[in-house]
Amino acid sequence: MKKNTVFRGVATALITPLTQEGIDYEAFGRLIDWQIGEGVNALVIAGTTGEGSTLTDEEHREAIRFSVERAAGRVPIIAGTGSNDTDYAISLSRYACQVGADALLVVTPYYNKATQKGLIAMYSAIADAVDRPVILYNVPSRTGVGIEPSTYLALAEHPNIAAIKEANGNISKIVQTAALVGDKLDIYSGNDDQIVPVLSMGGSGVISVLSNVLPQKTVEICDRFFSGDVAGSARLQCELLPLINALFSEVNPIPVKAAMAAMGWCENYLRLPLTPMEDAHWQSLRALMAAQGLV
Repeated sequence: MKKNTVFRGVATALITPLTQEGIDYEAFGRLIDWQIGEGVNALVIAGTTGEGSTLTDEEHREAIRFSVERAAGRVPIIAGTGSNDTDYAISLSRYACQVGADALLVVTPYYNKATQKGLIAMYSAIADAVDRPVILYNVPSRTGVGIEPSTYLALAEHPNIAAIKEANGNISKIVQTAALVGDKLDIYSGNDDQIVPVLSMGGSGVISVLSNVLPQKTVEICDRFFSGDVAGSARLQCELLPLINALFSEVNPIPVKAAMAAMGWCENYLRLPLTPMEDAHWQSLRALMAAQGLV
């Protein structure tokens, strides 16, 4: 195991059940309990899938506090605390630590498009300010800036920086990163269609959207791989690929919110600028969900 390992296997990037009035905490609590009961290894709260970018500061903080209290130590709670404002990210990260979050997921600063030097300075400042493991979140398609493998290597020297959520989609860069950082950082796939490829490079698991709707099967992909059944893990990855693709047929979390609403977990309510799923895409997703017995 690498330094400060937060989890091994599947962390669900959990949706936040919303209504026009705010967060539906009754639904949120039931969802947390169900996910843990289904065997996931950790939960990410108020990340991209949890619509952290459109939660108010009060909602964001309360979602983290509530989740820590509800999970009650059964699985690690990873709080999404990234921002394009480093001072705010530090404040939110400190709060998450104070209320008992087990780790922090910190996305690259969107819109500002920092240089690699700026990324090192930002992540170092956040990691200096907290006492919990920090997971670096690289998703350049959303933020406009990517973390280079050499930058990961520099950040790996910080004692509080523990892992990477890699969603750049570029397997060659992931291989380069793995070669550079070795055992200094855990690497988690940030893309459900790349779980097995990342595991094959020594990855520690996935931070998953798919596991919102199919937690047991997502866990099975990792468990099979870790037990030595690589072929079985790969078969399951391929079997679920059409559903994975459908869950990303529109920008996340639009499809997964529609899916979870159809399964009865929440309202199909998103905050602008996100809007409900287009009907043609929903019909395709619904058919794939029906094939899995989900609707």
